[in-house]
Amino acid sequence: MFRNFSESEVSVLEQNGCRAADWSEVFTSAEKPDLSRISCVNFSGTVRLGSFEGEVRLPGGMSKATGLRNASLHNVTVGDNCLIENVSNYIANYVIGDGSVVENVDLIYTDGESTFGNGVEVAVMNETGGREVRIHERLSAQTAYILTMYRHRPALIKRLNAITDSFAESRRSAAGTIGSHVTIRNTRFICAVRIGDYAVISGASRLRNGTIVSNAAAPVCVGHGVIADDFIICSGSSVEDNTTLLRCFIGQSCHFGHGYSASDSLFFSNCQGENGEACAIFAGPFTVTHHKSTLLIAGMFSFMNAGSGSNQSNHMYKLGPIHQGILERGSKTASDSYILWPARIGAFSLVMGRHVTHSDTTNLPFSYLIEQQNTTYLVPAVNLRSVGTIRDAQKWPKRDGRKDPDRLDSINFNLLSPFTVQKMIKGTELLRNLQYSSGELSDVYAYHSTKIKNSSLKNGLRLYHTAITKFLGNSIIKRLENLPAGATDEQIRAELAPRVLEGSGYWVDLSGMIAPKSVVDDLLARIEDGSVSSVDEINAAFAEMHRLYYDYEWTWAYGQYKGFFGKDPSEMTAADVISIVEQWKEAVIGLDRTLYEDARKEFGLASMTGFGADGSKEVKIQDFEQVRGDFESNSFVTAVLDHIVAKEALGNDLIARLKAR
Repeated sequence: MFRNFSESEVSVLEQNGCRAADWSEVFTSAEKPDLSRISCVNFSGTVRLGSFEGEVRLPGGMSKATGLRNASLHNVTVGDNCLIENVSNYIANYVIGDGSVVENVDLIYTDGESTFGNGVEVAVMNETGGREVRIHERLSAQTAYILTMYRHRPALIKRLNAITDSFAESRRSAAGTIGSHVTIRNTRFICAVRIGDYAVISGASRLRNGTIVSNAAAPVCVGHGVIADDFIICSGSSVEDNTTLLRCFIGQSCHFGHGYSASDSLFFSNCQGENGEACAIFAGPFTVTHHKSTLLIAGMFSFMNAGSGSNQSNHMYKLGPIHQGILERGSKTASDSYILWPARIGAFSLVMGRHVTHSDTTNLPFSYLIEQQNTTYLVPAVNLRSVGTIRDAQKWPKRDGRKDPDRLDSINFNLLSPFTVQKMIKGTELLRNLQYSSGELSDVYAYHSTKIKNSSLKNGLRLYHTAITKFLGNSIIKRLENLPAGATDEQIRAELAPRVLEGSGYWVDLSGMIAPKSVVDDLLARIEDGSVSSVDEINAAFAEMHRLYYDYEWTWAYGQYKGFFGKDPSEMTAADVISIVEQWKEAVIGLDRTLYEDARKEFGLASMTGFGADGSKEVKIQDFEQVRGDFESNSFVTAVLDHIVAKEALGNDLIARLKAR
């Protein structure tokens, strides 16, 4: 409840150096305000002040009394126990929450109505337009993927844009907000920015037309020299050290710093950008780039690590920057790699060298693309036996930094899934067709502007078969984990029966979330017909889809056993399951042993180059072990050995239960 200051209170305020255009428009909620805490303040428009008591604690252990000092306020509401001081210009048209600190700033204002970055169009993937995404503070990677890639459904895009527009209108206001317990200091310019609770803005240069979705569980930090225009920054993220953002969406728990520059780009959960630059990219979850010389442009990425000097081109000096490319989940680019768009690189692949022939390797995942004498050579499936691939798959869940319980993106971390396994099945067929059409004795096979050596093709077939066996074996073991000992064949078949009908057919990766395309299409149809009509309903539908992943996965796997193992699950016996589990054990243990040998290379003498620089071979080894540890005690190596033991025991347990009758 606010009241006007009394005449005697106004007299004291004026003695304290305060001035007002109209004291009847200045209000307080305090019954007995401590007027000594308000000094040298100019009031204009309607100003409402809370009560000021106690102190705020500053970094380094210093404390300051709450209150208003050396500031100009126009149409501002200030909550209880705030500290606002040393505002060199003014604060206008803002609501400031309880316990916030605003000090040593230049200018904070909202001029006219604003949606605070909600509804801004980002020309993602194609700088010249055609795939624009209207960003908002509840945008998920899945919704953005549909908006970007489903332009063949104009009615759907129109409905999604209308939903976004409606959400943006719900945020429209003539007053900006600074939430509770926010700290803003040493910042020059803030215009039309909505700032959530517990945000810290320290030393920013310019923030204009945006929303900072901060809260107590996951505060946002905006640091020194940051320039951001037309932006959304989601909970738990930090943007620091002279980063520049123009028309960008920053998802939850991202980190940007060291002068990173991005325009017309979307970054979703747990992305990191330092030193380099991005233009018109769709960076799905866990896209990471750390190097000054790296440019990501007009591409779609997720679970991706860009090596130093990585670069792409999206034009051929004819029609301008119109081309785009996709590196599917888990791909990496080596130092100084280059890709001329358009191109599409299969999941969990490694790109080394320069590639200008517009390759499409989507059905050959886990591969290497290597440049030799201006030719792109493809090595299928080799990444399945790489220590780096397995380490990546293990580290992503551990590095999910989202603290906000309201998670916007649905993220599936599985290395093997219907999405990748369906590609391996297609890849197997593709490689066999190449073998058949060109002959088994050919030295080199040609595929989509790439070359595949004979030895690489044969090795790829073997590795794909092993990985498919591992996935289908994992699925059936998981399905029968609660099967009682001595179960009959009828009980086994009943346990194997799918719980849901959905899941068969083609699967898609919606920038981190893996799902059956039929289920996705059903949701999109409901958006088109209006039965799903709000941002939160769409997010909830994707979250439910993600929750049901393993039910969908089993329905898909159920349909693969007959083609791969020659047995329909509806007719399987205990002996059939035992046969599959034995093959699974061989595949899992075989892959683990391959990984074990790959890890051993990291501890060879060649890897010790530069260690023990001033000593003998023995000194080199000792120095290496002090820094890197020894092979047998390495955490990854011991994890592989433990995995072999655990998986063998898991398979043996199911076999024992199946034989106990």
